[in-house]
Amino acid sequence: MVYRIYVEKKSGLDNEARALKSEISAFLGIKSVEHVRIINRYDAENITEELFNYAVGTVFSEPQLDNVFGEVDFSDGAKVFATEYLPGQFDQRADSAAQCIQLISQGEKPDVASARVYMLYGNITEGELEKIKKHVINPVEAREASLDKKETIKIEYTIPTTVKTLDGFIELDESGLKEFIAEFGLAMDLDDIKFCQSYFKSEGRCPTVTDIKMIDTYWSDHCRHTTFLTTIDSVKFEDEVVEAAYRDYLAARDSIGRKKPQNLMDIGTIAAKCLRKAGKLDKLDESEEINACTVKIEVEADG
Repeated sequence: MVYRIYVEKKSGLDNEARALKSEISAFLGIKSVEHVRIINRYDAENITEELFNYAVGTVFSEPQLDNVFGEVDFSDGAKVFATEYLPGQFDQRADSAAQCIQLISQGEKPDVASARVYMLYGNITEGELEKIKKHVINPVEAREASLDKKETIKIEYTIPTTVKTLDGFIELDESGLKEFIAEFGLAMDLDDIKFCQSYFKSEGRCPTVTDIKMIDTYWSDHCRHTTFLTTIDSVKFEDEVVEAAYRDYLAARDSIGRKKPQNLMDIGTIAAKCLRKAGKLDKLDESEEINACTVKIEVEADG
């Protein structure tokens, strides 16, 4: 059986909902939204009713901060939609809740799924609602979720016995490559897919779906640390201009006494570090966690 609970920040503590209302007005230019509610929805399975009820006030919510509902009235005039992570995407909120419940019970880890319910009040048109959904839902990691109660939250996966070859890929023209990106929901852009096509042409074969998905994953922004922080031990060049640029990078490292390993992230950020060392970029943020060039500058606008 699936147990469901809704958790919402109390009035005055609903900072996220108020921030979204402000974004809708300021960024999207939609002035019709008068009020926003954001409600976290939890579904739990493989759990006893007694344990679930205990977890409501100890895991899923903080009684002093949250309001808890067994049901929510979606017929009060609000425009309503829910979002959830795509299958395969890590749901930290749900996983943390499941781990906490397992610690409490000292038993099996329950299955937990979470979703976010958005309730928008005002004279909102369908066009405005779609614009808001597009702003809220990142299609790379999330999708619109059903509001209906689930029979089960367990996801059954079909295990393929063969790997599909993407026949015709190396013959696609630019228009076909654009459609290919859209069809497979790839994070790579047109230049990326053209590069892939050129490679597989040189191989004399069409890629498998696994080839494309693996390349897309490792080239995505989420995996940039895996790629960009790989230590460069040795380099061979076929282009004199690229080799000269690399020599400039090594000279820049020497000029600031950089001792950390060489990698693509270091190449991408060395210029900002050199400017900071020369006293020309005093507003640069510096931290082990910051892996890009983050510069804070005060800007005066409209006086």
